[in-house]
Amino acid sequence: MLKFDEKGLIPAIAQDANTGEVLMLGYMNRESLRRTLSSGDVWFYSRSRQELWHKGATSGNYLKLRSILHDCDGDTILLQVEPAGPVCHTGNRTCFFQQVDEETLSEANDSATS
Repeated sequence: MLKFDEKGLIPAIAQDANTGEVLMLGYMNRESLRRTLSSGDVWFYSRSRQELWHKGATSGNYLKLRSILHDCDGDTILLQVEPAGPVCHTGNRTCFFQQVDEETLSEANDSATS
């Protein structure tokens, strides 16, 4: 059983189905999950814009769905996809390319104190 949070969202990790590389993390609601299942293209819910987001609609770098799995607790989804190009809005193949170190940690915005 899937467990959506109090805002109706669930984290969704996009992983390259061919290489296993983690590409990005997004959030899905029930409607974005339905659209993903029915269309074969990945849809997310944009928390900043508070609307559905068809990944690739602007850039042309769509994510084609191969499978969806959920974790043992049902509170995270793993999307196995075939990317049509770079996934990150910066042009990088993956959104995960920046190293965390002591400097990064000291400059981090601590949401508990902001």
